[in-house]
Amino acid sequence: MQQTRSFSDKLFLVIKGIAMGAANKVPGVSGGVVAFVAGFYEEFIYSLQKVNKKAFKLLINGRFKSFFQYTNGRFLGLLFFGMVVSYFSVSKVLDYFLIRYELYVWSLFFGMILGSIHYINKEFKIWYLKTRIALIIGIALGVGISFLNPATENDNLIFVFFCGIVSVSGMTLPGFSGSFILILLGNYVLLLVNSVNALFDTMADIVQLDFNFLNNAERMRLLQVLVVFTLGSVAGLVTFSHFLTYILKHYRKITLATIIGFIVGSLGVVWPWKKTIYKTSETGEYILDPDGAKIIENFQRFLPELNLETLMAVVYIIIGILTVLTLEWYGQKTLKTHA
Repeated sequence: MQQTRSFSDKLFLVIKGIAMGAANKVPGVSGGVVAFVAGFYEEFIYSLQKVNKKAFKLLINGRFKSFFQYTNGRFLGLLFFGMVVSYFSVSKVLDYFLIRYELYVWSLFFGMILGSIHYINKEFKIWYLKTRIALIIGIALGVGISFLNPATENDNLIFVFFCGIVSVSGMTLPGFSGSFILILLGNYVLLLVNSVNALFDTMADIVQLDFNFLNNAERMRLLQVLVVFTLGSVAGLVTFSHFLTYILKHYRKITLATIIGFIVGSLGVVWPWKKTIYKTSETGEYILDPDGAKIIENFQRFLPELNLETLMAVVYIIIGILTVLTLEWYGQKTLKTHA
């Protein structure tokens, strides 16, 4: 499959990676949904599944070309490159718009998720009892997770490793937002804000040949947390991909029905009309992260009033739906090209 990709295919793979990276960072939105509607979800899962014992043997024996081909390295490399680019660029732009145009951003994502439900539902000509039960279970799990109360921050390294495993669910399991799960586990700020900032500061110090950070206990603690979190994320990617490869091969319809349920359940998280609840101290003052931003605790949802702002939000929902339908069209075109 690697050999047949044109330059435009490779470019679009990077763009898809950028879209996945941006989606993964937003609490309530799943990068796996992007993979699903863009038509490369199964190739993504099957490629990750190739990161196994045989792949490590090829790598250890210095057979890098064979390792690259076996793991579909060009595909994964371009996709992850897009995610890295997204983290340092698009996701920052997304943060800007979330602060200034929060309602419209959530409306756009809400529409995209509605569109993705339509896309996956096309797999089903007939709904059987088993797939209906799987759908209901998926919805129940999605809704249940949406309304859980967040835990308190915990920097125990075993728990951090577990957070890493769970956080990649948004990449491999459409409907499960890794960022939102980290909020529920209480470690969103620790793992995606504080530790990442510590890494940036450390890189800046190294460039300036300043190694005083080695004597900074707090910096070293955060770097240790980030390393363990990264290892957990890698372990989660490989583990989830093997599990999903198996169930997609043997229980495809039930798996897809459950995924639809997850996505339907996640609509509660991305419901555009909600008030953000921030963490406060015992005196009622907002608790801020190292960047001076307020820390999200949960969301309070409400029904909108009929006004111009609401109508504009509906327009963005429609744009979101149309965006997914466009991705679906391109995904189908790509599949036909490579068939």
